[in-house]
Amino acid sequence: MQDTRHLDPALLPQLQQWNGRTETLHDLITPAPLRAMAATLDRDDPEPVAGTALPFLWHWLYFLPHHRQSEIGPDGHAKRGGFLPPVPLPRRMWAGGRLTWHADHPLRVGQEVQRVSTIESVTHKSGRSGDLLFVLVQHQIRHAQGLALTEEHDIVYRPAAKPGDPTPPPTPADSGAAWQRVITPDDVLLFRYSALTFNGHRIHYDRRYVTQVEGYPGLIVHGPLIATLLMDLLRRHMPHAFVTRFEFKAVRPTFDLHPFQVHGQPSADGKTVRLWAQDHEGWLTMQATATLA
Repeated sequence: MQDTRHLDPALLPQLQQWNGRTETLHDLITPAPLRAMAATLDRDDPEPVAGTALPFLWHWLYFLPHHRQSEIGPDGHAKRGGFLPPVPLPRRMWAGGRLTWHADHPLRVGQEVQRVSTIESVTHKSGRSGDLLFVLVQHQIRHAQGLALTEEHDIVYRPAAKPGDPTPPPTPADSGAAWQRVITPDDVLLFRYSALTFNGHRIHYDRRYVTQVEGYPGLIVHGPLIATLLMDLLRRHMPHAFVTRFEFKAVRPTFDLHPFQVHGQPSADGKTVRLWAQDHEGWLTMQATATLA
């Protein structure tokens, strides 16, 4: 029987041959996705027109994957072995990232943009439930005026869940934040975000798959959606702030079974904002820091 919890040691050097691989995509920043995202986040934004600045993290609405249906794997992602390495571990998650915006060249509606993506590293760790593989991807987004955004994207591959697997102890979320908002992650919200980002990953909309195949208790709220909600909280309270850097890390999965909360706390000097999400039990699920210009 194939061991789905441990990698063949001979495979790691093969996967690391993906280091340095690049992919270049082009897109046009159009207003329709912005209208749809504003509706999904329950915002009453002005109609986006040519020149409208892209809200922070909304660049994830562009450069979407357009794999043919015959190229889709059993989890709803594209079959492995294209730009990303063919990691045999079955569970794939977006674990976090670091983004830097360049104030001289903001992204705006109407711009033709280019994204160059590079596999920076493929690294292995032994976890309590089996092997973990981490893939670090760097994205650079440019338009005619120059470099607008640099992003590092952390992807983690994990073994399938089994009964009795050890789980990391939860971390209590902080209390007493200056800002907070309650989010109800119903099926429609998750479906709309999956549709907006053309994300076919079945853990976000296929309850049978996520519970019976991947072993989770419910649909998983997208990590990028939670990060977007954290940044949206900042925007609601500081609508004119320019964010130069945003770092976020997923700490614990969030499921659609209960409402969750997003929180924000500006620093005393006004230079940073600490942001975090917590589940209905008060456990920390995502932590982030935004640095302001």
